[in-house]
Amino acid sequence: MPRKFFKKFMPKPHEIKNNKALSIFGTLLHDPNLWHMNRRSMAGAFMVGLFFAWWPVPFQMVLAAAGAIVLRTNLPMSIALVWITNPLTMPPMFYFAYVVGSWIIDVPEVPFAMELSMDWLMSELSVIWKPFLTGCLVLGVISSAAGYFGMNYLWARLVMKQRRHSLSKRK
Repeated sequence: MPRKFFKKFMPKPHEIKNNKALSIFGTLLHDPNLWHMNRRSMAGAFMVGLFFAWWPVPFQMVLAAAGAIVLRTNLPMSIALVWITNPLTMPPMFYFAYVVGSWIIDVPEVPFAMELSMDWLMSELSVIWKPFLTGCLVLGVISSAAGYFGMNYLWARLVMKQRRHSLSKRK
């Protein structure tokens, strides 16, 4: 089952429940529906996690947890998927979001040299924020829809394949 595959990579429930940043959700984290691994909850988790992975804010995990709680999707997978944006992947992903946003709202790309300082961030963000956030929103929606439908399809295919395999063994 796909369940066994995902179980290897997901954080353990006690790790999430004991996370200080997620303590704001209190007893909501004890809802058993947040820990189920079925096609609906995993597809929803991909939707939530991939959407918030494109949000250029700190504490994406908290936003993904809130989304998982509201939509009652698999909480560990929702949280794990936001780590697609990490210090290595963030610069190319966010630059791509800026390019996509520039194309969508039809503004020319502004060349810039990246610096890791708050002064640079504030001065550049004042110039590029519209195309950047537009690109983040569009890519978040596209990747969350692709994740939802892709996981739904993949889960169903894997279950059907496993059922066919177990039926052929019985004969």
